Amino acid sequence: MSENMGTMKMRRVAVRNPLDGPIVAIAGRFGSKSKEVERFLKFAIVGAIGAVIDFGTLVILQATVLQPIEPNANLKVVIASTIAFLAAVLSNFIWNRLWTYPDSRSRSVRKQLVQFTVISTVGWVGRTLWINASFMLLGGIFTPIVQSALEMIGENYVPTASAEAKIGTMVAWFIGVIVVMIWNFLANRYWTYSDVD
Repeated sequence: MSENMGTMKMRRVAVRNPLDGPIVAIAGRFGSKSKEVERFLKFAIVGAIGAVIDFGTLVILQATVLQPIEPNANLKVVIASTIAFLAAVLSNFIWNRLWTYPDSRSRSVRKQLVQFTVISTVGWVGRTLWINASFMLLGGIFTPIVQSALEMIGENYVPTASAEAKIGTMVAWFIGVIVVMIWNFLANRYWTYSDVD
């Protein structure tokens, strides 16, 4: 029986959704590169969903159990951004496997998950180092810029060090997400999903 299972073809599962039509139409304008453009657009949409999961988790954690307040502000920022990143990685892997690369099945799901996680971990390390090194500086730079919006919360609103840390974390996060998305697409396309045409 195990020999039969080894020779059986794996059933391909592909997810269809209302975005497929517009994505294929846009990608079709790129001629011979249309399939790659279609994959990039799907990867970007999956990444955007992952970014919402990532950002939402980060905001919730910083507003509740892992507020970046002294002491241990740096550690709390690292823990919160790591948990948020891992939630997004899991979502991104599932959706990319089912929707972006449904034709990539020459490797086991376990092997692809390991490859995807390795690539994501490299992105996470770079992003976490970036956020940890820059969140206070960026908070100091961007808090005055958004001061008028913050004053809508209350008259004479004076941002605290915690508020600056949160704003800085979000700005650093945003920059990191863009860089990591480009890294993830290229690395996953040419390693994790290199078995597709």
